[in-house]
Amino acid sequence: MSGPHRVVVLALDGVIPFELGIPARIFGRAIDAQDQPLYEILTCTVDGRPVRTDADFSITVDHGSELLATADTVVIPASYELGPAYEDGHLAPELAAAFEHIRPGTRLVSICTGSYILAAAGLLDGLRATTHWRNTDHFQRIYPKVKVDPDVLFVDEGHILTSAGVASGVDLCLHIVRRDHGMEVANTVARRCVVPPWRDGGQAQYIRRPLADKPSESTAVARHWALEHLGEAITLTDLANGANMSVRTFSRRFRDEVGTTPGRWLAARRIDRARELLEETDLSIDAIAARSGFGTATSMRQHLSDTLGVSPSTYRRTFQAPG
Repeated sequence: MSGPHRVVVLALDGVIPFELGIPARIFGRAIDAQDQPLYEILTCTVDGRPVRTDADFSITVDHGSELLATADTVVIPASYELGPAYEDGHLAPELAAAFEHIRPGTRLVSICTGSYILAAAGLLDGLRATTHWRNTDHFQRIYPKVKVDPDVLFVDEGHILTSAGVASGVDLCLHIVRRDHGMEVANTVARRCVVPPWRDGGQAQYIRRPLADKPSESTAVARHWALEHLGEAITLTDLANGANMSVRTFSRRFRDEVGTTPGRWLAARRIDRARELLEETDLSIDAIAARSGFGTATSMRQHLSDTLGVSPSTYRRTFQAPG
């Protein structure tokens, strides 16, 4: 690579300032061991002119859509004007023309209802995607070819990534940094931005619903226990017993609190542990598989391949810090 990975953010009329600022904030804090920036973040509009935000101000940029032709990653933040109210399901001509600048193979990212733009361009057909939980039913109705997942914070389909509502754009951008440069860089970015490196579960946990009023009725104790015992065989019954609940009650309450199933949550935490050990230690693959709770190297290899698309040894070569 001759220079930093270029991220171009496309600001559309009605853009939400918070989402617009997420890429610069997260990618802009990613640096290498020599304190050099790993990303270059630039912003453009369709025609290079100022755009209105959903707040009481407009923004002025230095670039038009021709900048998209230079991007390694294109990010589309949410726009109320072109988001949930986007009923006809097609790109406006000027926006379609802007998309023609994007080179094949460019990574595409949407934040919140920015997913409507990717779907309108036909880029999400046949893929999993997500958007703000309040709009998932509408999104699925307008774009029936998209496999909408309403529960997750983000979806990674390789070259196209979509996030759920608002702050989940932070989760997605941190995920991209983690995917590009490993957990150490991503965790450093998270600390500098004073946000968690990852959040448990999905956006389903933020939908208003009755939750436990007493700590004793929460699954938090069981989750904490699981994190301390990842290297052991953990069953759903173990977790439910730790919370003094029946399996059925625990499973329902866990999904309400965390936004995913206990099995998926546990698998994700084991993958996180394996990645940390691959990056930060010289332990053998077998030892890491045991400490992460996968039991065998074959099982860990399958999980990492399914989730990250690489083997443990390839991941280690890519992200382990020199020395």
